Amino acid sequence: MMYLAKIPSPLGMLTTLSDDEALVGLWMEGQRKFGRKHDLDHVQMEMSPVLEQLRDWLARYFAGQMEPFPGLVRPQGSAFDQQVWALLREIPAGESRTYGQLAAILHSSPRAVGGAVGRNPISIAIPCHRVLAADGRLGGYAGGLERKRILLDLEHIPYRT
Repeated sequence: MMYLAKIPSPLGMLTTLSDDEALVGLWMEGQRKFGRKHDLDHVQMEMSPVLEQLRDWLARYFAGQMEPFPGLVRPQGSAFDQQVWALLREIPAGESRTYGQLAAILHSSPRAVGGAVGRNPISIAIPCHRVLAADGRLGGYAGGLERKRILLDLEHIPYRT
């Protein structure tokens, strides 16, 4: 069964999606690729234990407690996307990586990594906001650059504008 819940946050309303075991989606209002690969119109609005865990974790995160999301995540994407998203989960709070650094690990190109980062369906919990351009600039962010700035500032991650 799939569960859908709206969770308020400092970034605006978050739309969250889980199955019985894992978080499968977390999107911000107006985000590019919102709900991608999921038919959100046919999922009942209901809080699941996974989404309750996420709600509680988000409250702690936005209060400055920066532990990684402790729950299981199950994003849908290609094998390459999965590799990139796994690397994103390894970036500690308060730190950043560049698209080039991630590309070097995967023997790929920064552009390919950027595409996978942009397809991340589980914002914040899979911390794609911690990826910057080679010169420290923000690069892109599916949720919008202002939201990326808020998340980076919350984690005290330096960046260039």
